Amino acid sequence: MFTGIVEELGEVTAVENLDDASRFRLRGPVVTEGARHGDSIAVNGVCLTVVDHEGDEFTADVMAETLNRSSLGVLTVGSRVNLERPMAVGERLGGHIVQGHVDGTGEIIERKPSDNWEIVKISLPEDLRRYVVEKGSITVDGISLTVVDAGPDYFTISLIPTTLALTTLGLKQPGDPVNLEVDVIAKYVERLLGSQGAGR
Repeated sequence: MFTGIVEELGEVTAVENLDDASRFRLRGPVVTEGARHGDSIAVNGVCLTVVDHEGDEFTADVMAETLNRSSLGVLTVGSRVNLERPMAVGERLGGHIVQGHVDGTGEIIERKPSDNWEIVKISLPEDLRRYVVEKGSITVDGISLTVVDAGPDYFTISLIPTTLALTTLGLKQPGDPVNLEVDVIAKYVERLLGSQGAGR
């Protein structure tokens, strides 16, 4: 379980493409401190398992399902990534409940900078639109954000200078893909209401 509060901007140092998977080596001094085999680390919002750890780098295997559903397949050596360790029990929940289970990908449509923040417009896949509401929570590349405007096939977010400086959203440009995870509570509510309707 994560909170969507990115701990550091890491870097991909190696990519090994296998038949139906990929193995990534990533650098992140903060998230590798005390890391052990089997630990979870969110990479651009995708919960990955630490396979090996040496110094300030760790390796993680990514199966085909994850590569197909997320934007991890476009990562290359030198790509910057958002990194976050799981939330410890008893810690503050600074963002919102994030599982690290990406629901799909969107694409940055446009960026509108201003003096103190920047509005970013992102496309929204049709099957996720019903879960995104104005002023609701959404995870973009592992970052917990508030939806400013929920359009028919897009949403917008407002980014403060800190988010722009410390995450991948300060680097991404129109046309770049981003990982999306909608609020899991909305999905549970939908399932429960659907079950009640079927019962009646």
